[in-house]
Amino acid sequence: MYTIRMRTTLTLEDDVAANLVELQKKTGLSFKDITNRTLRIGLEQQLAESTQPRPRFKVRARPMGTFPGVNYANIGDMIEQLEGPAHR
Repeated sequence: MYTIRMRTTLTLEDDVAANLVELQKKTGLSFKDITNRTLRIGLEQQLAESTQPRPRFKVRARPMGTFPGVNYANIGDMIEQLEGPAHR
């Protein structure tokens, strides 16, 4: 296993920075350590959630009702009738 150390600038939102500082004070860890720990926890959670299967999307057909003068049998004619001949 390789360890990659990267030095970078990270811009934090005010509320995130405040929460990290609060954790830093409670734990006594350095800002760098508390930031890395927090990122690890969040990343592990995100990765775990992204690998869980999502429920299948189901389409439930419902009657559309009718509109006078609209023919649902031919979609192309219906679009032309609703939007005009320049719809293409």
